[in-house]
Formats: sequence, structure tokens, C-alpha cells
Amino acid sequence: MALKANGLTKKSNQAKPILGYSDAETVKLDVDDVSFKSAKYWANRAMKWFRLRGFIIIKSSDDCYHVVFNREVSWSENMRIVAWVALLSGLEKLKKWFLMQCIKQSSTLRISPKKDKPSPRIVYRYGKQDEQIRIFLSYREKIKIIQKLSVCKGRFDNDTDIG
Repeated sequence: MALKANGLTKKSNQAKPILGYSDAETVKLDVDDVSFKSAKYWANRAMKWFRLRGFIIIKSSDDCYHVVFNREVSWSENMRIVAWVALLSGLEKLKKWFLMQCIKQSSTLRISPKKDKPSPRIVYRYGKQDEQIRIFLSYREKIKIIQKLSVCKGRFDNDTDIG
């Protein structure tokens, strides 16, 4: 079963959590400092080689992308796939991200805004999206609703003209 929520906070009087999606059975990639074309190339290559059935690409910031694949896998197969892409692509930041996921024993991608970066947005879809992608998108939608409610609550809490 997925852990699904990680809250990281920066040190301040008003902590703003950074929410992410975390699990062991969804193959995910966090590719930084690459073009969209390169992110798409490696996503497509991994999908075909490991029969992952489909993927979505999410832009997290300039030249930074997340990839979520559709087929459910075991943790060992998940890490084998990520290691394969990290080694063949030569992307140093992906290698470091891979090692951190191994240490945590689950992989995580950011969903919420972070500092000056907005929430990651979907920029490309390919193939089937009825398994792990559907679960990821459902969780992502719930986080967006919670964020909207939080903003509304904050506005209500600051309203002194009640009653």
C-alpha cells in the first residue's frame, strides 16, 4: 500500500508543508536539467523496454520533469527500472534521486508548490493511464482540493467582519 503523503516544512513561524506522492509500486522518475525532448525520450524508452504500458510527464519547473508510469511493479523491479534509466541517461541528478529513494524504500514526487515554484503540471500523456497513473492523478486531485480549502479557510480566519 502507498504511503502517499510526505510533509516537509521549512523553518519559519508559518510552516508551509510540501506535499508529495510516495509509494513503492509506481515507477517514477525525477529528471532535472533536461529538455522536454530528453525527458520524453527516456520515458518512452523505459516504457517500451519494461512494458510499462503508458506514462505522463509533469513539468515541475524550468527544464525539470517528473514521469509517472502506468504498470504496477514490485519495489525491486521499480528500482531496477529507475537505475537502468539513471545509468543509461547519465543524468547525475537522477542518479542522486534514485539513491535517496533506495534509502527511503519508497519513491516520492512533489505535488504541491515549493518556495517560488508552482505545483507541477501535466505536459504530456502517452499510452494507458488506467492503473498507477489513475491512482496518482486521483491523489493529486485530492491534494489540490485540500489546498483550495486551506486557502479559503485562511481567508475566512483572517476576516474580522463576521457576524
